[in-house]
Amino acid sequence: MDNQTLMLTDLEKKVIASIQGDIPIVSRPYQALAEEIGIPEEILIETLKDLTERGVIRRFGATLRHQKSGYQANAMTAWQVDEDRIEEVGHIMASFRAVSHCYRRDPAEDWPYNLYTMIHGKSEEDCRETARKMSEKAGVETYTLLFSQRELKKISMTYFPDAI
Repeated sequence: MDNQTLMLTDLEKKVIASIQGDIPIVSRPYQALAEEIGIPEEILIETLKDLTERGVIRRFGATLRHQKSGYQANAMTAWQVDEDRIEEVGHIMASFRAVSHCYRRDPAEDWPYNLYTMIHGKSEEDCRETARKMSEKAGVETYTLLFSQRELKKISMTYFPDAI
């Protein structure tokens, strides 16, 4: 990113600040956010597109608060996948509705797993059954489930808190 990319206008700071919290669950969430900062919806959307194209915003996604959505269990599932199959298997794993995250990490000497998925379910048994189905569909037999015991922290970075 060059210095020109890093120079943000007050409007851009307001737009970035507006998307940091919970997005309203309404039919037109961008319109609601735009109204909150006093601009037309089209300007908010165009500003978000521009910030993304410039690389200022790299990722914009939802955070699943699984307990509030009826899911009582989740398991980070670590898979041992042949490197030449990692893309293929990753796409298969990510296609499951119960999976919110799917990513590759380098294995360690004493930890051979290189693909990780976060599986959400109504119970631990539900997560185990999903993992079994994923294993069968992807043809990956070596995996382990790491169940969450309690959530210690789930917050995002806050930029320009005084912009709005």
